[in-house]
Amino acid sequence: MARNGKRLQPCCLRHSVAFTRRRPAPSDQLDGEHQVSDRPTTTWRLSGFGDEIDADPVIQLAVLEAVGARAIEVRSAWGDNIVDLDGERLDTLAALVRDRGMQVSAIASPVGKAEVALPVEHELERLGRAIRAAHALEASFIRIFSFYRAPDRTPDDVRDDVLERMAALARLAEREGVTLVHENEKEIYGDVPERVLDLVESVGSARLRVAWDNANFVQVGVRPFTDGYALLRPHLAYLQVKDARMGSGEVVPAGEGDGELLETLTALRDDGYEGFASLEPHLVVAGHSIGYSGPAGFGRAARAFRALTERIGVGLA
Repeated sequence: MARNGKRLQPCCLRHSVAFTRRRPAPSDQLDGEHQVSDRPTTTWRLSGFGDEIDADPVIQLAVLEAVGARAIEVRSAWGDNIVDLDGERLDTLAALVRDRGMQVSAIASPVGKAEVALPVEHELERLGRAIRAAHALEASFIRIFSFYRAPDRTPDDVRDDVLERMAALARLAEREGVTLVHENEKEIYGDVPERVLDLVESVGSARLRVAWDNANFVQVGVRPFTDGYALLRPHLAYLQVKDARMGSGEVVPAGEGDGELLETLTALRDDGYEGFASLEPHLVVAGHSIGYSGPAGFGRAARAFRALTERIGVGLA
């Protein structure tokens, strides 16, 4: 039962995922609070937003391969959003990825970056196009958001409308065999940890999980690890990598801001996380619907992240 007396659809059962925090090996050395190991204790799959590099997917894939990634997160290609690519261009993109021996970690869709006042069908149609792309590119994750509201409305005012839409999106994902990962972002309903938790637990679908973004939490005044990790870790299925400075909100390479990246990564290591880590640096442009770093900026971001993972004994492949 949702708060305010509104019951969600019966197919959406409460779902949580247990996790066990793995204790570091006795041979690990302490560096402050963080364990340093001479060899990887676990390996994460490195990915990144290709359009942060260039509009051309050939260049996107080449740079990702150069920084050691074997996967790409697709938000746009050839200058067009992923939900606007037709079947022919999706097939071309799939062939480019396949020829590189890489995979698509997620479809970075714009679903949920819309006013909550729009009809439910508006985002269901866009999710349908994102699902078409996911099937064509053999991606199991689709990134989504949880709706904007009018300036005169509070999160509590729109909660039931948001949950109705998120439950409908989750039901479509269940039918199509894909997993939606909700990205926390400023100005949407799920911007702070408590409301992200409210979303995933109230909808209660195994096909609605959390995409964790440290920088976005910082930009709404949240200390990501301190304030949110314990709440959201049971639902965390995907890691997006960027950092930011408190106050200004400036996006910086991993470890150079106030996003508690080292604490978060160390905890994920100890909890046995083995999923994707997707670079979304935003070092040149950090816009409402797009971010850009360029090849050089992307390389800088990749090196900064790898320095953190090497420090705690996590391999990237």
